[in-house]
Amino acid sequence: MSPRLLGGGAIALALALSLPAAAQIAVSGNDNKRRLENGQNRVVQDAPADTATIIDLSGRAPRVLGEVALSHSVVGPPTSVAVTPDERFAILTSAERIDPANPARTVPDNRVQVVDLRASPPRVVQTVEAGAGPSGVSVNRAGTLVLVANRNAGTVSVFRLAAGSLTPLSTVTIGNATSSPAHVQFTPDGRRALVTRDDAAASFVSVLNIEGETVTKTNRDITAGIRPYGMGLTPDGRWAVAANIGRGSGDADTVSLINLQREPFLTVATATVGATPEGIQASPDNRHVAVTIHNGSARPQGDPLRGRAQLVMLRIENGRLREVARAPVGDWAQGVAFSRDGRTILVQNMADRNISVFRFEEGRLRDTGQRIAVNGGPAAIRTADVGPPVRRN
Repeated sequence: MSPRLLGGGAIALALALSLPAAAQIAVSGNDNKRRLENGQNRVVQDAPADTATIIDLSGRAPRVLGEVALSHSVVGPPTSVAVTPDERFAILTSAERIDPANPARTVPDNRVQVVDLRASPPRVVQTVEAGAGPSGVSVNRAGTLVLVANRNAGTVSVFRLAAGSLTPLSTVTIGNATSSPAHVQFTPDGRRALVTRDDAAASFVSVLNIEGETVTKTNRDITAGIRPYGMGLTPDGRWAVAANIGRGSGDADTVSLINLQREPFLTVATATVGATPEGIQASPDNRHVAVTIHNGSARPQGDPLRGRAQLVMLRIENGRLREVARAPVGDWAQGVAFSRDGRTILVQNMADRNISVFRFEEGRLRDTGQRIAVNGGPAAIRTADVGPPVRRN
């Protein structure tokens, strides 16, 4: 039996055996509304529900623990799912939904869903509203606040998180409706958050100030590359990396390295990685960055700009980024996630509807050949940000 087709009893048994122990959970959000057909991103008629797949990374070979039906979307950066530090809950946003007046197109959604990962079987336990087009989402290390970037509203929604329940607190205006806040990420000390803005006219990363439950926009906007989209932070809080998706014209795009060790935060280095970097995460050891690039893989066959999607590994050295490895992955690559030891890397292949499993050891990438099938196109993936809050002097 395929792992993703486990029945409720088998799912409950797998979770009962895994989650209370030293599990390492990744959650993949999967979109069933969209399919890539010879380079055309099409809306699927009468599509089944979107899903979330729960994956255990604690063993050498990752395994699927269960699946939850919910609403999700490939629109927006592949960071539209977050896992609480205790791995008890996942939070997934839904940036778009099928237009009730025209099933051949989509309209912006506004839903944020909480999934209880330890329920038997896991299930959605709450749905709340954010702004239009909720996309990137993050939980602070204390597990008490959640931020959601509303890409179609120009805002960030602030929620209190307690006992698996979200309570709306405030809305922070980042810019006008076209300012396109894509992802928002807490710094490990919980005192700041960074917001990527993929508006080509601005190409900023905005800085938020956090005092208790009060979140405000500062007057600091960090200049990154063209259209910063996805973002990752090193667990020690020293660096942020932003994936700059560019204009989709086939040019070689970049990753920005942002120094968080003193304020004002500054972009200090840029690395060229290839066309359209989307997924990006920093390794648990603070030394590496995994980036997925589309590289024209979503273009039609025969298009002169069509290429093979790739996983690119960068090393952070002396305030610079240096490429150390790369490997081909499936078409329309999306999110990327590390196991806690940094040796296993998951890469989402949206068009292929599966997740590739790589090993990264001694600076080398190895495709294990394992493919994790998911029910839908894998569109976003995250693990928990673990460890105590980092204190700044």
